[in-house]
Order: sequence, then C-alpha cells, then structure tokens
Amino acid sequence: MERPSLEINLPDTHEEGKLYVVDSLNNLNKLNVCPEESQHAQDEEENAGGAGEDTTGSNGRNQRLFFTTFILTLIISLALVSFVIFLIIQTRNKMDQISSRLTYEKKNIEELKKMNNMILKHLRQPGIKE
Repeated sequence: MERPSLEINLPDTHEEGKLYVVDSLNNLNKLNVCPEESQHAQDEEENAGGAGEDTTGSNGRNQRLFFTTFILTLIISLALVSFVIFLIIQTRNKMDQISSRLTYEKKNIEELKKMNNMILKHLRQPGIKE
C-alpha cells in the first residue's frame, strides 16, 4: 500500500495560513502512520494543554499511590510480626508447662522405683515365707 506524497507546493499565503496548512498536514500524517489507539492518547494530550501539566498531576498521584502502598505494607508487616511474636510467646509458655510436667512425672517415676526396690528387698528377706 503506497502512501501519497505529503509534499505540497504551498502558494504564498499569510504566515498563519502556512502554519495551519503545516499543522493539518502533520495531523494527516499522524492519522496515516499511527494506529487509532495512539491517536486517542494524542488527542487527550492535546486537549490537556501540554505534557507538562499532565505529568505533574500524574507524578503526584503516583507518589501518593506509592506512599499509601508503602504505609499499608508497613502496617501489614507490623501486624504479621506481632502475630509471630505472640505465637512464639504462646509456644514458649506451652513448652514450659510441658517441661514442668515432665519434671514432675520424672520425680514420681523415681519415687515409684524406690518403692518398688523397697518392696523387692522386703520380699527377698529370708524370714518371710510365702
């Protein structure tokens, strides 16, 4: 598909007329070269009155979004760390309880062994008849 040449011999007109014709040719060239999606973006850019104003608002919005996301991430991280610390403390308390029970049961087992040894000594005495 061949594109027609955009070179046109312009007759001598006023300066504003020349600018208008050149601007129209540029717009025509954009329509022929650019797809429709990018044309909408160009139209919006032209309607905004320039790229400087648009990027300033967008930049501020991006900074606020980043700051909000950063604060939310910090809050969530703090909550998770607090929960992990809570779980560690709970686990430590349970381990202390289990350890104290085991110590108590160990003492009971040692007492039972002593009682068992005393009973066996008493039963092995030669004076006791079965």
